[in-house]
Parts: sequence; C-alpha cells; structure tokens
Amino acid sequence: MIHTLDQLRALYPPPGERAVRKELTHLDAHCRHFITLSPFLVVASSNAQGQHDASPRGGAPGFVQVSDAHTLYVPDASGNNRLDTLTNLLETGRVALLFLIPGVDETLRVNGRACLRDEPEVLSRFQDAARPPKVVIEVQVEQAYLHCAKALMRAELWNPELQRERSELPTLGQMLKDQLQLSEEPESQEAMVARYRETL
Repeated sequence: MIHTLDQLRALYPPPGERAVRKELTHLDAHCRHFITLSPFLVVASSNAQGQHDASPRGGAPGFVQVSDAHTLYVPDASGNNRLDTLTNLLETGRVALLFLIPGVDETLRVNGRACLRDEPEVLSRFQDAARPPKVVIEVQVEQAYLHCAKALMRAELWNPELQRERSELPTLGQMLKDQLQLSEEPESQEAMVARYRETL
C-alpha cells in the first residue's frame, strides 16, 4: 500500500515540462473558445467535512458564460433540489470544473473559488434562457488547463459503435423501486423522459 509521496513518485517518472507549464492562472483565448463550444461540464465540490460531490451540468453550447479572463458564470438549472453542489459552495467556496465538447477528446479543467449570485444584474445575463436560473455560480479562476485526450481515447467515448442501448439497463424507475423498496409500479422510461422535458 502507498502511504507517502516518495513511494508514489518512485512508481512514476516526473511530469514533462509541457504538462507543468500548461497550467494557467486565467482563461486565455483558447480556454474561452472551448467553453463557448461546450454543452456539458462536471462540477466537483466538497463540504466542510470533506465529503465530495460531482454534479453534471448541461445546456446549449456556451450556456456557461465567460465574463473576463478570471471570471465565469454557471447558471443553476432546475434539478432534484438536493442542492448538494450549492450547499458545498456555501461551506467551502471551492470548485473544480471539467468541460467536454462532443466529438473532441481533449477536455478543459478549471479550478477556483466560487460564490452564489442572485443579484438581478447577474441573473439578467441568462434572461433569454427557457427557464432563467434562480442562482448563478460565479467562479473566480485560479487554475485552467487543457487536459490531454488519452482518457477519452481509451474510452472511445464518442464512438457511435460503442453506444449502449438504454434497454441494457433497467429503467431509472425500476432501479429506484428496488433501491428504495417501493411498492408502487415504477415509472416507465418514456414517462420519465416526457416529464423531464417539461422542466428542461
């Protein structure tokens, strides 16, 4: 078992110069362009007790807005109302973002400080959305860097021949029925999708 950094580092060569130097303290033109093309990101956060959470967020490409080289805004869309991410950000103010673009194997990682904004001047940035957010996550960028393509290449994430049929899994309704030991009949996949579409 690995217990020390020395033990860990003994197993790996040192990082290459480019891997170290590519880390920026701001969003340059390439990072900003990447964000405008991204319809999906994962927001990672932790609470004050160190419990972690990773939450998917999606929208039309560019739904995350870049204000300047050090600031971006993530609108909070309607979800399950657990508010795990938002609660974590209130407690620690720390956030990590991973942006993806369909068909592109590179990803963009952004780390920084976050706060929750509900002022009209901030919310008005998203007034054209089908469902304007109640809260916007403001991220002050501390680290930004493009991540190499290896992970997505290994996964062949965008290969249409590897896409699975939804029927290979039980419906979400069935899985929740089993997990929660519910007695009622589970919601069908079609009914769930239709219900979701009403609140997108």
